[in-house]
Amino acid sequence: MPDYAALRANMVDTQVLANDVTEERILAAFRAVPREAFVPAARRGIAYAEAPLEIVPGRSLLSPRCFAKLVKLAGIRRDDTVLDIGCATGYSTAVIAHLAKRVIGLEEDAALVRLASDMLHTLHATKAAIAQGVLAQGHRDAAPYDVIVVEGGVEVVPEPLLAQLAEGGRLVAMFRREAQVRAVIFLNDAGHIGQRFDFDDSAALLPGFRQPAGFVF
Repeated sequence: MPDYAALRANMVDTQVLANDVTEERILAAFRAVPREAFVPAARRGIAYAEAPLEIVPGRSLLSPRCFAKLVKLAGIRRDDTVLDIGCATGYSTAVIAHLAKRVIGLEEDAALVRLASDMLHTLHATKAAIAQGVLAQGHRDAAPYDVIVVEGGVEVVPEPLLAQLAEGGRLVAMFRREAQVRAVIFLNDAGHIGQRFDFDDSAALLPGFRQPAGFVF
């Protein structure tokens, strides 16, 4: 059986810390959550690979590097409420639970909702919960959010998501245009939504975030 603890420590050192994610709170969160537990048994041997990892057809976990840099970009604080969109089996939600006051993972697929809920219960992640709903519509019941993390690629960020940001709230996602994928952060400043781009990486497009025909970002 692989030494997952050693693989996890190596992931933090070579994929997270080595890519300028140096805040100890983030490093500790990545060290604490067993990524292998959130992937199918047949794929656990590559749970810590330096690439996105497909867990069900059409759905993948972001690479450790990409997810860590998105978390850093979001600037999650201890008193923040976070919406984690496209949480899949709940890995990202479990990590964020170590950083925030409260985190809600959002999934559309009922099977993924059950898997994620069961995993968070197993890990005693009391600050985290899973909700089911359309990803692109967010989760209005618990809004507004200090941070919204979109766990995948987007060609457009729907207005209903931006409307769920609190004052000073941040939304981070991987914006895809043709072959290029870049991290983007949106900031709610007194009702005005600003944006800026950050690092390059790769991410599979999430359902509901494809650019409509004729739309210009």
